[in-house]
Amino acid sequence: MSGPYEFQPSNVAYLYQELADFIAGRIERGDLRPGARLPAERDFAEEYGVSLGTARRATRELRDRGLVVTLPIKGTFVAEGSEG
Repeated sequence: MSGPYEFQPSNVAYLYQELADFIAGRIERGDLRPGARLPAERDFAEEYGVSLGTARRATRELRDRGLVVTLPIKGTFVAEGSEG
């Protein structure tokens, strides 16, 4: 994953939505391929400079959009068929 320097929140939308949109864009561009593992939520939060709650909510948003799947104990992965 790329670092927080590329993620620039705008204060226009909820932070979790902006982070989810940012990751969704990376998936659509092919930066994150199907099967790619996202960092653990704690690492995800640290990498993007957000709270753990925001990272969890962004991950849930991505799941709701069908872009990632979370497998218990294994982690969260980019879903098959979600590339642009």
